[in-house]
Amino acid sequence: MTKILIIDDSETLRIQLRSALEGDGYDVIEAIDGVDGLNKAKENPEVKLLIIDFNMPNMDGITMARKVKELPDFAKVPMMMLTTEISRDIKAAGREAGIIAWVGKPLMAESLLTAIHKILEKYALVQSN
Repeated sequence: MTKILIIDDSETLRIQLRSALEGDGYDVIEAIDGVDGLNKAKENPEVKLLIIDFNMPNMDGITMARKVKELPDFAKVPMMMLTTEISRDIKAAGREAGIIAWVGKPLMAESLLTAIHKILEKYALVQSN
């Protein structure tokens, strides 16, 4: 079962994400902020995708993404940013940190799952080459 790490300080959003992802057959690990997310990534090197909130206490999503990409097990693991922030500067910083897709809030489960399927399919192709 594919493991996905979700990092968001909103318990309500984590519940929504978990429900959508588990309903689609994914194994979900949750983190409550960037610091917790970085620790959970280190503890779970088999994670195949990270969904990261932008605005979080203790460590924001872009900083966390940069730090995760420094971990050898996560150098090629895709990351999505979940946010209401859509400025060019923030998107550019996200791309630089390794974010490959942006999912807007409020969460639309069907759109999220479609994006996840495409990303994981592409990621599997990259890994097999």
